[in-house]
Amino acid sequence: MRLFSTVLLLSAAVAATALAQGVASPFTVAESGRSYATLSDAIKAIGNGRGTILVAPGSYAQCAVQQGGDLTIRAQKPGTAILDGVACEEKAALVLRGRTSAIDGLIFQNLRVPDGNGAGIRLESGNLTVANSLFRNSEEGILTGDAPGNSVQIDKSTFRHLGRCDRDLACAHGIYVGRYASLTVTHSRFDQGDGGHYLKTRTPHVTITDNSFDDSAGRLTNYMIDLSNGASGTISGNEMVQGKDKDNYSAFITVAPEGREQDSANLSIANNSASFVPGLQRSSSFVANFTDDAVKIGPNRLASGIKVTDRR
Repeated sequence: MRLFSTVLLLSAAVAATALAQGVASPFTVAESGRSYATLSDAIKAIGNGRGTILVAPGSYAQCAVQQGGDLTIRAQKPGTAILDGVACEEKAALVLRGRTSAIDGLIFQNLRVPDGNGAGIRLESGNLTVANSLFRNSEEGILTGDAPGNSVQIDKSTFRHLGRCDRDLACAHGIYVGRYASLTVTHSRFDQGDGGHYLKTRTPHVTITDNSFDDSAGRLTNYMIDLSNGASGTISGNEMVQGKDKDNYSAFITVAPEGREQDSANLSIANNSASFVPGLQRSSSFVANFTDDAVKIGPNRLASGIKVTDRR
């Protein structure tokens, strides 16, 4: 399996907290060479322009809001820059509402807010690219609003110990992408979910390829991939393992469970594998289709007890 390994990220993160001590101005705008004590000040310095912020190794109890412009935030060394436990606007460590945003090599952790949607990233407008990043121990990894003219791309990233469905609040998920134009998720890992879906999207077009969805240590989780309103595109090369402790184990992938908004006849789901944790025997469907659209399914490698598809 061609997967992004998190060993380097995790080991680097252990050392990052110690490295943070004594770094007075850890956020450097690459274009100007100026450094700032807070991420928020560095983002304000870029304003509505274009710029890249380099983040020194460390663990930072900070959050920031992007109000405009084209922003890149990159760890100087992937896996050594941590945004830990502080949410702006009771939303996320990063609240993004610019033209474009790119995040590379950061760790987001311990995000919780009153409405149960504490995220590493809250995307409210613009295009988003995320690479080489880790989202863990939070209510949500990435949460977006609606922006039909924009796209979200995620590559080589890990989503761990995320999601929840408690406190009589709407569920949170590993990733939730609203009505953006498209979503691409590649070479990434989802594991140890704490509720909700691992990946939920309302985008009309998806590319979800070469990822791992490992629910072995999940608890009270639901679907691996939830295409809430249907979609076209490709789901391929993914490995999916369903665990024992599920809130809903009836399907791995769903098509339009919350109402059909777009045609899924041009959706291809092929060359994936799906299985249960060793020793678990149950019945489930690989694809639960809530529409009459003729989704293209197969071939896939399915363990005993997993039906190819069913109409719901």
